[in-house]
Amino acid sequence: MKLFYMPGACSLAPHIALREAGLPHELELVDRSKKTKSGDDYLAINPKGAVPAVRLDNGQVLTEAAVIQQYIADKAPDKKLAPAAGTPERYRLQEWLNYIASELHKGIGQLFNPAMPDEYKDAVKKGLAARQFAYLEKALAGREYLLGDFTIADGYAFTVLNWTKLHKIDLSAFPNIVAYMQRVAARPAVQAAMSAEGLLKAA
Repeated sequence: MKLFYMPGACSLAPHIALREAGLPHELELVDRSKKTKSGDDYLAINPKGAVPAVRLDNGQVLTEAAVIQQYIADKAPDKKLAPAAGTPERYRLQEWLNYIASELHKGIGQLFNPAMPDEYKDAVKKGLAARQFAYLEKALAGREYLLGDFTIADGYAFTVLNWTKLHKIDLSAFPNIVAYMQRVAARPAVQAAMSAEGLLKAA
């Protein structure tokens, strides 16, 4: 399969999943003008315009980070990146994926809007600290990963929490989150994905 990505964007999450799963894949860079590195119109591939998208081996295109990651996990069940479909644990995974998408991803992601006034950005940051980060801090107490063992939810959470560096959000008041980010970052598959996207050189 081929993953369409932008360095450090939410497409990093399925990129991490692909490397954790050990699945063969290609990477295709998408630029700000919605052109792929090979010169294709990305909007013709994914009319939504956002990354990630994956082109499957049968030619179909799948979008949305949380869905793509579950597809990848299900292609490598022996890696246990997601509990089996239909089990209570799978719904807990989906619960986390939805929370990350709707609360963390959208919450932090809105700060990329260059038109957002500084006062509003400050209010968003305070809201994140009071609600989303506080909730995550408690959820991680006594746990290495969100569901105990590493799953695709952790790659997704790591990806969006990593944006706090870009927005100068200090996480030092949340030691469980800080330790969690360090654990995920140290995983070989995460290091490989970040290196391939040129993210380690800037770190």
